[in-house]
Amino acid sequence: MQGLDFSVVIPYTDLLLTGAWWTAVLTVSAAALSFVFGIAFAVAVLYAPAIVAYPVRLFMWVFMGTPLLLQLFLIYFGLVQVGIDIPALAAGIVGLGLHFAVYNADVIRAGIVAVDPGQTEGARSIGFGKWQALRYVVIPQAVRNTAPPIASNMIALLKESSIVSVIGIAELVHSAQLAISETFRPFEFYITAAALYYILNLALEAGLRRFERHVEISR
Repeated sequence: MQGLDFSVVIPYTDLLLTGAWWTAVLTVSAAALSFVFGIAFAVAVLYAPAIVAYPVRLFMWVFMGTPLLLQLFLIYFGLVQVGIDIPALAAGIVGLGLHFAVYNADVIRAGIVAVDPGQTEGARSIGFGKWQALRYVVIPQAVRNTAPPIASNMIALLKESSIVSVIGIAELVHSAQLAISETFRPFEFYITAAALYYILNLALEAGLRRFERHVEISR
């Protein structure tokens, strides 16, 4: 029986670290997109005219009810059939970003609804318009109140980022698979990839805890 030999990993260190780097880039970019669009979707559902709100609701319903893998295939392979050719990395960022944006939107929508209406009335009484009160008073409070569940979504996004390997993005899992195809040592490389994911997860959790502390201080 062949035993474990992690010495086979050493020549592929640069490949795996490059994959980890692109995983980090993908995660940060998609997380930022999911946060911005999450706020936009939540505001549209609550305050936009029906002609805007209902398509956004339909979009969210579709993205919540279909697998991320299918969404990536539709963005990367499907859009090119209608003349929209998106590079793999951009497709991965857009796919992950929109997938988690709908979940962030649901959380932020609940956070906005939970803000005391008196906060909006107070803002309006000192001269803020409707959208100014929403931007400067309501949304910041909603984000502060929903920081923990949004952080959980970001951690889930990091873990789900491995699925973009199916469209050829050279992230961590894809890099490990390339090394395995040359060495035929799957166990060593998958364990190494798991360890690198754990390190990335610890770094992300540290960043999110710092963000949550900043949010608490700003209350």
